[in-house]
Amino acid sequence: MMCLLMSLLLCVAEENEEGVQSVHFILRNELPEPVELYFEAEGERIRQDKIDANGGQLVINAFPGHIFSYEYGKEVHFVGVQDGSEGEVFQVLLANKDEVLVRCSVVDEEDDEPLNIVVRPSWSPRGASRFLELVRIGYFNGVALNRVVPKFLTQFGISPNHEQRHEYGNKNLPDDPPAGIKFEPGMLSYAGGGPDTRTTEVFVVMPDTEQSQLNYFGINPWETPFGYVPDVEDSPVARWHAYGDMPPWGEGPDSSKIYEQDGYEYLEREFPELDYLGTCVIVQNHEFGVDEL
Repeated sequence: MMCLLMSLLLCVAEENEEGVQSVHFILRNELPEPVELYFEAEGERIRQDKIDANGGQLVINAFPGHIFSYEYGKEVHFVGVQDGSEGEVFQVLLANKDEVLVRCSVVDEEDDEPLNIVVRPSWSPRGASRFLELVRIGYFNGVALNRVVPKFLTQFGISPNHEQRHEYGNKNLPDDPPAGIKFEPGMLSYAGGGPDTRTTEVFVVMPDTEQSQLNYFGINPWETPFGYVPDVEDSPVARWHAYGDMPPWGEGPDSSKIYEQDGYEYLEREFPELDYLGTCVIVQNHEFGVDEL
């Protein structure tokens, strides 16, 4: 962890004069350009460090109430540690935006409409940043839509790259605090098996999901929405082939077999009508439809 701020004494202190504990302030830059971070001290700005573009990260010690700033787009933007914060605080830097567009092609000879995913880091900052990281490294390129259950969910996130799926399958994410966002059709969240078990598998809530099921989504602490598919009922999501739920609830693909070395051969052999994503990219300035990264 980097040790910054005004002085060594302030940086390493575990609590201030009022007995307030310091926190690990994690800043993730999802902007397409690097930024310089400053601590807003009384009467002056103190430079901390540069945070690289497209997922660069900086970790510093800070106290509740500390304010930091960075410049982007000829404007100064402020972030800070809220009063009452404890442990770790994860902050995504997006300037004056609150969303990032991911666009995926779909492997379907009869359907060339892309899949648009709007990622909202304010809903689930760690989850959103992990998803964008996976897009950047091509993790989802060619990924199978291995669990398609109408009026419930579509789950994906087991990469066709055997090394990638095992590397990231062991990189658990801490759960994000719930932001009070209610589930609706089209929303994306991580699948998990317990607290702090999110890795790469995500699901999309399907069109026409009953309200009782929508109310159930989010009860588990790892189920926090991090984005959504706009107009999901008219998107490729509504047209994906459904083999049903995974065992033991159905006869669809067994996710444990997909993780094996020949997992995608198993899918091709046993589930020939399965749908796949093509290539996923992050689209900057998406309101203008330009500058894919």
